[in-house]
Amino acid sequence: MSVINLRFCHCSQLLLLSPNPKLSSSSQTAKLTLRKKNPTTPFAISCKTRFSSSIRASMASPSITDAETKPFSVLFVCLGNICRSPAAEGVFTDLVNKRDLNSKFKIDSAGTINYHEGNEADSRMRAASKRRGIQITSISRPIKPSDFVDFDLILAMDKQNREDIFEAFNRWKDRHSLPDGAHKKVKLMCSYCKKHDESEVPDPYYGGPQGFEKVCYSC
Repeated sequence: MSVINLRFCHCSQLLLLSPNPKLSSSSQTAKLTLRKKNPTTPFAISCKTRFSSSIRASMASPSITDAETKPFSVLFVCLGNICRSPAAEGVFTDLVNKRDLNSKFKIDSAGTINYHEGNEADSRMRAASKRRGIQITSISRPIKPSDFVDFDLILAMDKQNREDIFEAFNRWKDRHSLPDGAHKKVKLMCSYCKKHDESEVPDPYYGGPQGFEKVCYSC
């Protein structure tokens, strides 16, 4: 088993890659749990990354070759895709790249509205990230129907984001022939926290610098 410490947003991530050689890649499932390392360190995600049969149940079954080579894809979603989700995307991407795992992941972010479409991330968010050596280069885009097919996990920053994503899925599922179970990919980012002060990632847009610091938690 290989153990990799990853940190993104205001959480610390522990990635455990432990494939079962007796199982095919398509039968392995993704499992994420949050735990606290100790009372004085940030929270951690224990992530056993495997392809989720429940996520893909209503989709065409991939070949063994595809399942072995296709990266695990994660989409971070907030309201406007200029603060929280770009930060999560940027920090997570930076950590994955530093550990030479970029071929194992597909990482992106989106918003539930298109108000900021085509814009860079908020300058305050980019500044907070830059102080930690992390460049946020994403351009805002709204979530789209194909995201429910292309991504294995869709992480909403707060409950309203999650409800808006569900609403979008219900509008699109018949028109775009989306798999019935695709909405099960949508989770709250903080729903994996067993011990945490926040049940949602707080939106820093209307607050001061400390809000951006909290979202983009330092390694």
